[in-house]
Order: sequence, then C-alpha cells, then structure tokens
Amino acid sequence: MSADGNGPNLLEVRGLTKIFGTLKACDSVDLTIRKGEIHALLGENGAGKSTLVKMLFGSLEPYSGEIRWNGAPVRIGSPSVAKKLGIGMVFQHFSLFEALTAAENIALSLDDQTPISTIAAKAQALSYSYGLPLDPYSLVGDLSVGERQRIEIIRCLLQKPELIILDEPTSVLTPQEADKLFETLERLRAEGKSILYISHRLEEVKRMCDAATVMRHGKVVGHCNPRQETAASLARMMVGNEVEAVVRAPMEGIEKAPALLEIRHLSRKPATPFSIPLRDINLDVRAGEVIGIAGVAGNGQGEFFEAVSGEVTQQDAGSIRIRGKDAGRLGITGRRLLGAAFVPEERLGHGAAPRMKLSENLLLSRHATDGKAFVGAGGIVKTGAIEAASQRIVEVMDVRKSARDPEAAALSGGNLQKFIVGRELDRKPTVMLVNQPTWGVDAGAAAKIRQSLIELARSGSAILVISQDLDELFEISDAIAVMHNGSLSPPLPRAEATFEKIGLLMGGAEPGHADHALETV
Repeated sequence: MSADGNGPNLLEVRGLTKIFGTLKACDSVDLTIRKGEIHALLGENGAGKSTLVKMLFGSLEPYSGEIRWNGAPVRIGSPSVAKKLGIGMVFQHFSLFEALTAAENIALSLDDQTPISTIAAKAQALSYSYGLPLDPYSLVGDLSVGERQRIEIIRCLLQKPELIILDEPTSVLTPQEADKLFETLERLRAEGKSILYISHRLEEVKRMCDAATVMRHGKVVGHCNPRQETAASLARMMVGNEVEAVVRAPMEGIEKAPALLEIRHLSRKPATPFSIPLRDINLDVRAGEVIGIAGVAGNGQGEFFEAVSGEVTQQDAGSIRIRGKDAGRLGITGRRLLGAAFVPEERLGHGAAPRMKLSENLLLSRHATDGKAFVGAGGIVKTGAIEAASQRIVEVMDVRKSARDPEAAALSGGNLQKFIVGRELDRKPTVMLVNQPTWGVDAGAAAKIRQSLIELARSGSAILVISQDLDELFEISDAIAVMHNGSLSPPLPRAEATFEKIGLLMGGAEPGHADHALETV
C-alpha cells in the first residue's frame, strides 16, 4: 500500500445530495479517497463541507446519491455504522462531558466493557506514542481547548479506523503542537490509513495533503494536487475571487495615547486542582493599539480571559481599569457598560446559547448596553429592532445560514464565529478582548475579521487578542506578549518580535534571556 495516496480507492462518493428546506447544502457531490492518502476538503464556511462529512459519518441521511466503501455500496445510517465500517471523525465542536475525566469520555465511545483503568492506560500510551500527551484522569472541564482536542483525536485513534475525518484539527494547536500532529498524520499515512482533512490553513494543506477537493455553495468546483498550487490559488478556488490582504496601518504617537485597558498586579489562585494560577500580570493597552497574547494551550489564557472579562471578579477593584475607571469588582455587564466587549474562545455554550436564535443571542449579550433600542417600556422586547440588528451583522460579516433567524447551533463553526465577532464589533466598543478570533474560519472571513479588529483599533479603541495562531498575531498586532504558566511577559514591539523569540518565550524562557538564547544557538 502506497504512502503517497496512490493506493486503491477506499471511499467513493457519487452524486451525494442533501437538502434543507429550499437550500441544497450538498449538490451532487463527487469525492474519491484512496487508501494511504491525506485528502483535503476545502471551501468557505457554509460551502457544504460539514454537511458532507456528517453524511459520511452517519450523522445525516443523504437525500440522494451513493457511497461506496472498498468498492461496495453502503448505507451509513448512524455513527455506529460508520465506526464499524472503519470511519472515525474528530469534530470541530467537541462532544465531551466536562464533568467526566478524559478516560471516562473515551470509554463512552467504546462498545465493550473495558475497565476505565485499562482505557486510561491505553489512551495515555497511545497519546505519548503519537506525540499528543494526555493525562487520562484530568477533568475535561479543567482543560484548555487544545487539550480537549487531544482527547478527541486519541478517542478516534483508539477505535483503529481506516479513514479518519479531521475537521480543523490544528485550529486550537500551537505551531509546535501542530508539527507533532503532522508527524502523527504522516505515520498514519505510512501505516496505510486514509485521512479526510478539513482546514482553512492552506499552507498546512500544501504541506500535508496528497489531493484536494474544493467546494463552493454546496457544489464541487475543482480537484487538484495542493502541492502544485499556491496558498493564493487555493484560496481563489475556494472563494471564487482574490482574497484581500490584511493591511496594518502604522501607528503614530501611540505612546501618548491613553491606556483604555489597564491591568495591575492581577493574580488569581487556581479555582480547581487543574487550573493555572495567574501571577502578578501587568499590562496596558492604549487607544489605537492591538496587543496580541501568544502561548501554548493551557498556560492560563482561559483564566486570564475570565478575569479580564468579568466572568470572575477580583477583590482589588483597581486590578482591572477600563477607560480610567476601576472595574475589578464589576461583572461582565458592568464592564460592558464601561464600553468593553468580549469574544470567548468556545463559541457554542459560551459565546452563544446553541438552541437560541441568533437574534435571541444578540439580546442576551446586549440587553444592558442597548436597552432602550431593544427593550421598551414595561420590559417589552422590541423584536423587530433586534432582528434588524441581527440581520445587519449577518450582512456586514457575510454570515451564511439556511434560515432568516436560525438557532446558533445550526450554523457552521466559522459562520457562528463571524456572527459572534460581528455582534461585538457592531457596538463599536472602546475596549475589546478576543480569544481565538479566527478559529475554524476560512481565509476570506479570517481576513475580514482581522482587518475589522485593526480598523477598530485605529479608530481609537484598545484591542487585546489571545491567539494560538502566530501568523495571525504577527499579522495584526502592534506588540506581542507571551503567557506561560500564568505569567505574562512584557509586550514585545512588532518590529522587534520574531517567531524564534516568541517561540522561546512560549517555551518558558525568561524575557530577558530570549535574545541571549538566540545568540547561542
């Protein structure tokens, strides 16, 4: 069996169609995946990728078309059927119970009655052998998104699938973690496994994938060898035109601008045995400035977001100051009323209530700041005004949806992210904290979000961005700080920052020693 994707056909899809109401989410899709091949599935958010893979995994029933597995036609009526065939999937939105351990979550996906201790030992051994270290006894609720991703991948690998579907697998990984994952994928390919790889990171598609299928508006618009393409040509195939480059206008006189967000001696004890304590964090974000925060997953970014957003308040009111006013003891609503806006890392359940409509989610987040516009006398909700504002956000951010006002859970991950970011940008806040702004978002939408953040800053707002995508931080930030083990390094001006310096800080080097370490390499 060839490791370069030239083996016999494993999966063949012919004319697969799925209709929701009047929307053809997938329209006569053809796809062939060979044994020992890493095959990219590319397309904008809403192109039909998620619908297609859900049909392959048995989560959705096709309207028409045929699926052939090892040359024989099959009907995949449920995920259990897919797993028995040898199809595994790691979803973009995790399906984990936060109150259970990693091993307990893995056990729920297995059909046999293997003891938890055995499952934990197997999971830990497999995770270390593939370079994705995992503590099987850690509670999922205490883990970062990157660590939760490892559970999903190990859970899938334990089922020994022949085809693994990965939906945005590196979107929550640092470059170092992504490199480890790539080593894992190359090993799986060498073992004859096939991988259907969905990603908006086109450079990694070029690096890893043997073939690519490109979708647009539910249809397949092309097949190619990504190694023979450029990132720009792949993006053009996906969106149908050129993707505009992000432009970061130079700052002038920033040192004289007022600090709109001030963090002074922010410390926080760990809330659980698995939490990271925050250690004497100090930071100013000035009007007109974008400061990026880099760091390996699980080094306190989540705890930092909770502290700055007001999800967790502080005893010292002056530890957080917004527009010159003490905000440490204020909750989220109090900080929003001072002009702050927040976009959390996890979209479903944190950034949006899954079973509530987009307009209802908008009301939840802005009922206090937009009270008169959205709520009338006697507490009567102005439905028309809320729906109009929701539709405005949809149009500005180009949110693709199958109904006028769908539930949040009905949107693809990237489209929901565009709505949540747009919901906050629409307020034109003076301070904005965003955690993973373009996680799982396609190239065109990512460029729009990044440009919007830069433009908001240049209009006089202070922007703080937490991201595990170093390319993103270097593209939009005026200075980059690094969080490691609950401590934050001083921001390094973009002109002085390099991937090597930031990488050393991410690995735990002392800020003053990073340059020296580079000189001795």
